[in-house]
Amino acid sequence: MWKREFLSPHRTVGFCSLRRSDGRRHRRQETELVLKQLFPLSCNYLSSVRFTKRSAACCVGKTFSGKGPPRSGDLSPSMTLHNMTWVRYPSHSSTSFEDIISSQSIISRFMHCYFALFVPPGLLAGIGILVVFIKTCARGTSENLNAPFLAHALSSLLMILFSFTVTARPDYQEVSFLECGTLSFFFNLAYFGSQYLVVLMMLGVYLERHPPQNALITKAHQNPMVSIGFVLVWAFCTALIVVALLGIENYHARTSCQLDPLFAWPEYEIIKFTFGFGVPSASHLFCFILLLVKRPRPAAHPPRPNAHAHLTAVVVAITMFVGRLFYNVSLLSRTALKMQRSIGTPQNELVMNIAEITLFAESCVGLVLVLFLHTPYRSGFFSFIRNITKVCRKRRAGSRSHEMPETQS
Repeated sequence: MWKREFLSPHRTVGFCSLRRSDGRRHRRQETELVLKQLFPLSCNYLSSVRFTKRSAACCVGKTFSGKGPPRSGDLSPSMTLHNMTWVRYPSHSSTSFEDIISSQSIISRFMHCYFALFVPPGLLAGIGILVVFIKTCARGTSENLNAPFLAHALSSLLMILFSFTVTARPDYQEVSFLECGTLSFFFNLAYFGSQYLVVLMMLGVYLERHPPQNALITKAHQNPMVSIGFVLVWAFCTALIVVALLGIENYHARTSCQLDPLFAWPEYEIIKFTFGFGVPSASHLFCFILLLVKRPRPAAHPPRPNAHAHLTAVVVAITMFVGRLFYNVSLLSRTALKMQRSIGTPQNELVMNIAEITLFAESCVGLVLVLFLHTPYRSGFFSFIRNITKVCRKRRAGSRSHEMPETQS
């Protein structure tokens, strides 16, 4: 409790009657005028209360302790960059109800369109890739690029499963900080894994067209499981570093959770953009330029039967870049708002949610492209469907043959 010292009725109310030196009196009057201009509602009592330095701090503290969210100009300078306790979703704290209602309506429509149009084909394509790969491995006819395609399909399937967390939109899941951090870790593991597996596929395309001279690189290229293991270890370490930047202190407290938590430090989005989009995109571009510049000689390198795998890898890399560009730009814009000490507007929240749904839609599209552009997967998938239809026809024919004698009798 801050101490207020009321003047007795025998004294004249005002700062002029206080028994202080002239310098202190002038400083008090200047401070009173400034605070009355800045905080007119909370400082009306100054005309009857002796103003000291402690009561000034009380007045400023009352202004910040309201129920409304802190604005960019209202934050105390003592707030450090890593203090994210002031961060809130605009839909939970804004007073513009029309903007909140319209943005939530748009988010729910995007969510329903995603689950109706993208999730079923993506899940079906991922399961088809898994079944075809198991069959080709059983026959012993798998190619070097099939294993990275399978690993990419598994990471994309995990991304689709994580997308079920957006079913709570326009609201957010209420979990503990520890549960939210664990969910974010596994999501980032799948996110980084899918990015660097596409880099591995692009390197495989280049090494298929230009065989390496180094024996170690040749051995790693001929054994893709070693390369996949290295990529997964790198993705694990990167996801661990990123989750360490969440800044979780009270593990058991409840919070509104996203896969990329809002309460994360600004370094979280910066590191994720750098290692999850910047470095992989630069690697894709570098490999793509090498494929265009260093064309193999037709006589020395005749057309290989796995040219469809090369085309699939390039198309998946381009699709991933286009689909995740919007998401990473939205992450950086959220970081800029944190650096400015602003919670943003409902429109900023709307853009971030649309970008998150776009990221998941890109995973579904990538699985469909792998299934229908990669010839072994496409032929194996269609043969699997033919076998299922044959079995169904045989069962129908058998049921009809049993029904005919009963009808004749």
